[in-house]
Amino acid sequence: MHVLKNTINQYKPFFAFLIKFLLFYVVFTFIYKMYLSQYDVAKNEVDYFTEIVSNQTKQFMLFFTDNAQSIKHHKEPSLKIFYKEKYVARVIEGCNAVSIMILFAAFVFAFSTQWKKTLLFIVFGIVLIHVLNVIRIALLSFALYYYPQYEELLHGTIFPLFIYGVVFVLWILWVTKFSGYVKRTN
Repeated sequence: MHVLKNTINQYKPFFAFLIKFLLFYVVFTFIYKMYLSQYDVAKNEVDYFTEIVSNQTKQFMLFFTDNAQSIKHHKEPSLKIFYKEKYVARVIEGCNAVSIMILFAAFVFAFSTQWKKTLLFIVFGIVLIHVLNVIRIALLSFALYYYPQYEELLHGTIFPLFIYGVVFVLWILWVTKFSGYVKRTN
């Protein structure tokens, strides 16, 4: 029993991080799943946030061209992105980056020392992830129009690396510059 107590005390910061991370992640994932449950996938209903992402993607594309559309798919719960009258991409619930935002926020929360600074960084990070995700989908749509033969590489590797890379950089910035955790442990 003494060894267990010493081990817990020795790794107390790690266990505190793990508990805070899991608690935040589970609670917000549950809330998100409850939000999604109000939409009937069998009726091809698309959640509101995914619609926003699709429409903002179209608006971003229209900044560069006058020929982009976002249209509700009638055979599945998604929205179709058209560029130059060609169906180039579909935006599904997984494309809205909400799950990535929850993961990002859970990590930041788990390394938090000050509520105000933590909340501001989470809001800043979520807005940045959202904006970059919209840009990512637009760039992917343009790329798929010109290079459809590279769909697997573009969609499966390059563009996910981009969004996860941004999240990783934000985590590093949080831990080393803003969380106060590094200063507290030195």
